[in-house]
Amino acid sequence: MKRLFQNIGWLLGGRGFNAVMSLLYLYLATHTLGIESFGYFAIIVALGQTVTGLANFQTWQFIIRWGANGDGPAEATGFAIALDMLSVAMGTVIAAAVVSTAQLWLPLPDELLWLTFGYCMVSLLSIRTTPTGLLRLRFKFATATGAEAVQPAIRAVGAVIAAYLFPTVAGFIVAWAAAEVAVAAALWIAAARDERIDLSHISLTRLPEKHPDAWWFVWSTNMSGSLSIAGKQVMILLVGTFGGAALAGGFRVAAQLGQALVTLAQTVSKAILPELVHDEKNALEMTRRMANIAVVAGVLAVVMALLFGRWGLATIAEDDFSGFYWAMVILSIAGAVELVGASLESLLVSAGRAGTAFIARAVPTVLALIFLDAAIDWNGAKGAAFAVLGSSSLAVIGFYVAILNMREIRIVVQAEPEAGSIKTGDTRAGIAPPAE
Repeated sequence: MKRLFQNIGWLLGGRGFNAVMSLLYLYLATHTLGIESFGYFAIIVALGQTVTGLANFQTWQFIIRWGANGDGPAEATGFAIALDMLSVAMGTVIAAAVVSTAQLWLPLPDELLWLTFGYCMVSLLSIRTTPTGLLRLRFKFATATGAEAVQPAIRAVGAVIAAYLFPTVAGFIVAWAAAEVAVAAALWIAAARDERIDLSHISLTRLPEKHPDAWWFVWSTNMSGSLSIAGKQVMILLVGTFGGAALAGGFRVAAQLGQALVTLAQTVSKAILPELVHDEKNALEMTRRMANIAVVAGVLAVVMALLFGRWGLATIAEDDFSGFYWAMVILSIAGAVELVGASLESLLVSAGRAGTAFIARAVPTVLALIFLDAAIDWNGAKGAAFAVLGSSSLAVIGFYVAILNMREIRIVVQAEPEAGSIKTGDTRAGIAPPAE
């Protein structure tokens, strides 16, 4: 637990720096572009992150899962790099299809389409989950935090330059693209210092030959990551589709301010997963403690949003964004729910139940996207925020129910060790799987 909190501390330090820089470039972007042009900017960024998220594999999880054994991470790293190459190829096809049809479903002007495609390609070529996984495998969270700080720093500097020299959507998108390239380079350099990157191990077949469940884990975590993107970036895109660029811009600001806890939840998840894999015996107790802490932190964050959210919107964004206060509060509640669920989801993944975690996340996310149009018609940005809250709540309930089921089976196995008909299977994290 001590090392876990140290790692979370490093990650939170990086997130804190990121938050300060985010407020700076959010202020510059909203005041320079205005609500409609900022909406175009938000849609382009969301589209780039959506394409990358859909194509990207969560290779950092593979490296932690298979790189922690006695053979070292070389083979897992080669598999991860091969998957990154596959991601770029898949993402290019997705980007071309999405951008070529963007005018049919997104409020983007013709002159921004090539810029949008270019940003998608830069995002794909800047995939950095593999070096991140190598650093987390060795618990180099301080090094990773320093490398990741390059992104918000470059964004902030780029936003200042754009605001004064190139006050257009293109100017801010170029700044964001430069930050993507810079942080990817920084992470690869940092990872290569501690771990030799042997390109001869690059292969899509070598590791799966030794681990038959590898491809199932690959696709399960990829789909879970895609759902996480869908719950955030695709939501912004569809808000723009159903409500226009201005609504998308306002929802983007409300989400960034109100869902800071989602970022915190991702931070907790990234820090706790290596610990759960390395310390299977105490995984349940570790998860319970983290969930309890998350409840307290979530309540405090929601109270802060209620008390200071209106002031924050008025200070950081223009007056045009003040009408998104309640959407921001609702999204902060959704962030609190996600914070509680972060350790639960990580426990399922560490126990080899990535598929269960995916299903628990998939159903609520799909429902939220299906009912988004009706939610916006009902109550605008607040309706969209309620869709996010409902999705997060149902997903966390699903994680909890799955873990309760796994614990009950573990108790049965311990109480009746002579029952040979019960399959213990993968007991990672001290949990037996459900009976077939």
